Amino acid sequence: MGPQEPPPDERFMPDEQDRIDQARYRRILRFFAGIISQIIFWDLAASRVPVLRTRALSERPERLRTMSREFRGLAIEMGGVMIKLGQFLSTRVDVLPREITGELQGLQDEVPPADSEEVFALLRSELGDPSQRFEYINPEPIAAASLGQVYQARLRPVDGGRASGPNVVIKIQRPHIADIVQTDLAALRVVARWIMRYKPIRRRANVPALMEEFARTLWLELDYEAEAANAERFAQIHAGNPQIYIPNVYHQHSTRRVVVLEDVTSLKVADTAALRQAGVNPEAVADTLLEAYYKQVFEAEFFHADPHPGNIFVRPMPPQPVGATTTDAIPTRPFQLVFIDFGMAVHVPKAVSENLRKILVAITQRNAPQLTDAFHDLGFFLPDADLNRVTEAEETILDRL
Repeated sequence: MGPQEPPPDERFMPDEQDRIDQARYRRILRFFAGIISQIIFWDLAASRVPVLRTRALSERPERLRTMSREFRGLAIEMGGVMIKLGQFLSTRVDVLPREITGELQGLQDEVPPADSEEVFALLRSELGDPSQRFEYINPEPIAAASLGQVYQARLRPVDGGRASGPNVVIKIQRPHIADIVQTDLAALRVVARWIMRYKPIRRRANVPALMEEFARTLWLELDYEAEAANAERFAQIHAGNPQIYIPNVYHQHSTRRVVVLEDVTSLKVADTAALRQAGVNPEAVADTLLEAYYKQVFEAEFFHADPHPGNIFVRPMPPQPVGATTTDAIPTRPFQLVFIDFGMAVHVPKAVSENLRKILVAITQRNAPQLTDAFHDLGFFLPDADLNRVTEAEETILDRL
């Protein structure tokens, strides 16, 4: 869905294209070869043998959980793309069994931090002496992600003023992360080709093409200058809405591998208990979030593509005066929805945006033929799909809504 531009691989990959960690590469291949071998034996071979069929079916849930736990352990140990892949799979409850998504959900919060001395060495290589820019940097990261780490800090006052500078967060790439990403993607491209030999998957998905889209997104995430530009774009999109807040970017302290933003840490959007304790109605937060995405997708045609709970905060505002009127069915304390982490942002092509509007209208009007037309124009169906049967199924679903 992104704009037409030179492949990010060519712009952001290390200079030495063949710089692959062979040990890491082979370990990834060995792991997935073992997983694929288990699937071939139990789901294909054993299911055809009457004596083993019952066992294969009854043990399948636990088998999936075991494989997922093994992958989670590998991802936590190796980091890099493995963490990113596991986090992505953990959200695909629409296509993957709960045994898999449930085991991988922990990866959202289990990313081990990189050594801060190595991270600060990278910071010095990018910005020079940090003490010339920052009054204070917390030596312990407040967040560790698959590609970078975040530290709280305070900038030095402007023009030598006596007042303290603003509180900020410094997002710094993990050391050698570009080399790690290059190695992991090279191995996963091989795995994607292996998977395509399985006919049921080959008929339904182009896994190598999905891998290339995944790779493109990862390389873009490693360009913090692009992330800073995305943050400013979202600030423009929501400039007229006081309920949406986007942190300020300090470009003078940012590079392609380091970005400094206003510290906007507050309540996480998924912590409903904390929201209620602060007097904020979670339903009002959900409505505001939905409106924000309507604005991004349908009007701006540019949306925040990584909206997990760690990337959206809720900032309670001063309570309304006694006697103030509100249109909410349930009174709620005023709040701002705060977006962070703008590395994954997607441009929506005009044709896609128009068909998404058709889908929304079709569902609202319970118009199954129009819904089928929109899905068809988006390329959801195989060439020989029976669209009449699809429409009948949609009518059944719409009747139940």
